[in-house]
Amino acid sequence: MALTPQQTQALHSTIEQRRAALLTELREDVERVRRDRPDVLVGSVPDAGDEAMVTLMAELDRAEANRDVTELRALEAARQRLADGSYGTCADCGGEIGFERLQVNPAAVRCIRCQTAYEKTHAAGPGSSL
Repeated sequence: MALTPQQTQALHSTIEQRRAALLTELREDVERVRRDRPDVLVGSVPDAGDEAMVTLMAELDRAEANRDVTELRALEAARQRLADGSYGTCADCGGEIGFERLQVNPAAVRCIRCQTAYEKTHAAGPGSSL
């Protein structure tokens, strides 16, 4: 069953709210990075432990920002699909993406069946992404 106008509007609202929250988070992250420079956090004579901690903090900040940017891009793509009328259509099989799935992940591009197959095919190997 295709999305009703009410469902589409609710999902559009969810996308816009999450997009606004992500933009706020990214702005705050940029301000924090500018404010909390490593030389200020560590001081003029850092030791190896201080440097390692600052490096770890910077890497975690980068990972968080990358995650937020990736999600923001996915939401922008969902906005475009809403605008062109293809929102809620699976990119792989052309079937409908269920409303329940879109409520959980409004940027979803695949139905559950195709997403499951995609994840099995493109499963990440052993090890951490950090």
